[in-house]
Amino acid sequence: MAALGLCSTATAGGPRAVRWVAVPPFVKRRPPAAPGSIPAVLGMFTGEVRFYREIAPLLGVRVPACYTAEDTAEGTLLVLEDLSAWTPGADPARAARVLSGMHHRWSGAGPVRWPWLRPIGAAIDLVEELYARTWPHLVQRGDLPRPVAAFSEALVGRVTDAERAILDAGPLTIIHGDAQARNMRTGPAGEVALLDWEDVSAAPGLLDLAWLLTSSTDPGRWDEVIDAYGPAHGLHHVLPAVIVQGLLSMTGEPPGSPEARAWTARLDEACSRLR
Repeated sequence: MAALGLCSTATAGGPRAVRWVAVPPFVKRRPPAAPGSIPAVLGMFTGEVRFYREIAPLLGVRVPACYTAEDTAEGTLLVLEDLSAWTPGADPARAARVLSGMHHRWSGAGPVRWPWLRPIGAAIDLVEELYARTWPHLVQRGDLPRPVAAFSEALVGRVTDAERAILDAGPLTIIHGDAQARNMRTGPAGEVALLDWEDVSAAPGLLDLAWLLTSSTDPGRWDEVIDAYGPAHGLHHVLPAVIVQGLLSMTGEPPGSPEARAWTARLDEACSRLR
């Protein structure tokens, strides 16, 4: 299967010709999630199919065009527009404005229109157990700044409380759920597209902002990105849960690596915002 895209050509001194060409799509297949796993409990794969079927056409945000969205006993299949030629990532301030527009547009309305959206607290018992198992390995790394280590230790056994606090951050809306730079692309004209909607949820929009900051934004730009997003008075309600997510993500990076140092700097900034 191939999607159709426009291709324009011009000859010296001649008119520009526009023709349709076949563009190979991006094919995303997922087998059924293992029973009891986090993807299964959260319905991540089926949720993304429903997103492209029901929400994407109305969202008002640039996402890959969807040509096929199937959910069968054999798993899920998405055939999407391939945006790999676009620039990976996005300027965080520009991304924050895109997220803010989406959040405001669907504030209060999105979760009502699509009640199947993942609620806050889904699979939190599994995340609580995972964090408790992961914490001893994190502390043994030796590269966590002291404030991050102290705050992270205090989260052991309290991940559920951190998740519940998200509800105090503002009205429910549609959120991306994993709004980090690697799930974004920037087009030739500066347009930002959001990819990978497996974590689409109903939650306060500040949860997306907090993850954009903690996962992808240099601490020196946090205030600029927050200003680009708009009012963020409830940010402190979502940061503890996002710090948990950041620590779990950091475990895959070798201690002392540039990626690990970047994570610790951003986590240190997140903790400083709570002091």
